[in-house]
Amino acid sequence: MAYEVDFLPVGDGERSGDAICLRFGDLNAGRDQQVVMVIDGGYLKSGEEMVTHIKKYYRTEYVDIVVSTHPDADHATGLTVVLEQMQVGQLWMHRPWNHTEDIAKMFQDSRVTDKSVRESLRRSLETARNLEEIANRQNIPIVEPFAGLTDRTGHILVVGPSEKFYESLLSQFRGTPEAIPTPGLLARAIQPVTELAKTIAESWNIETLTDEGQTSAENDSSTIILVWAGDQDYLLFTGDSGIPALTGATEYLMSRGFDFKKLRFVQVPHHGSHHNVGPAILDRLIGTKLPAGAHLRTAFVSVAKDAGKHPSRKVVNAFKRRGATVHTTQGTNKLHHRNSSRGWTASTPLPFYERVEE
Repeated sequence: MAYEVDFLPVGDGERSGDAICLRFGDLNAGRDQQVVMVIDGGYLKSGEEMVTHIKKYYRTEYVDIVVSTHPDADHATGLTVVLEQMQVGQLWMHRPWNHTEDIAKMFQDSRVTDKSVRESLRRSLETARNLEEIANRQNIPIVEPFAGLTDRTGHILVVGPSEKFYESLLSQFRGTPEAIPTPGLLARAIQPVTELAKTIAESWNIETLTDEGQTSAENDSSTIILVWAGDQDYLLFTGDSGIPALTGATEYLMSRGFDFKKLRFVQVPHHGSHHNVGPAILDRLIGTKLPAGAHLRTAFVSVAKDAGKHPSRKVVNAFKRRGATVHTTQGTNKLHHRNSSRGWTASTPLPFYERVEE
């Protein structure tokens, strides 16, 4: 079995996002011998580029499964283009309004009218409802992706979140409107990054990444997906998951007797933020520290071109210590594959950093 995993570039500056498509099977045979999947679609422009990419390189207009890991604009907006312009077998997405009356009451005519909801969450919920409406209009079945869900081939497995964990997060989705910064705060916010950044030393044996990172409930609700691409190759896609979500997914895999040594590819969560991973969860998920130069797997990070703080150098070093070469998009399509005949030039992995952010 062969496979291709494409990470398309999304955003610019600090506006990173995810737009991932993949296919596996006999890539030289007919379409019925392959599975094509989309995981998030970035912004509208990213969705348009994804449609073009799939038609050009996968030579199909049919996508078996489209996954919206969570409804943040940098992940979900472009999926509206995919749903409208391609034939889609299933849409996997969570529908929070079906799990709590509190969120259901926020909507009126598909718009969030509750003024207590912060703007970013309002946009996310409306994007999710828009995906639902398009899918219903296009007669695309919607499946909520909780741990244990598989596709028809058995090669795609949702490992997180569990429905119980997901529902425990919903009470934290309600937020207040973002405060408007005062002139003094705004002036400080636009200072050059070089004036604000401080670095500290790291070495192979000195790790400064901690297990104290926290992310939003919306990020922790991300769908986490394991794909078996044949032989010993397993691929893990993490969305914007944080430590609690990754811990739950790891425990679910352990309950199924999964051999983590078979994990050949990992998506670094949330564009490489140090808030989303720590040494303890990485030790469990991809293994403990190895001798320098070890290469057991590949890690990809979706990062916009000219992104300043992403990926965190602490996170890059943490993955490298555990045997992963780390690659970023940064404005360029990146392909991870086995037996692909596309013939693209090789990507240069990120180095080990002797200085990291404080």
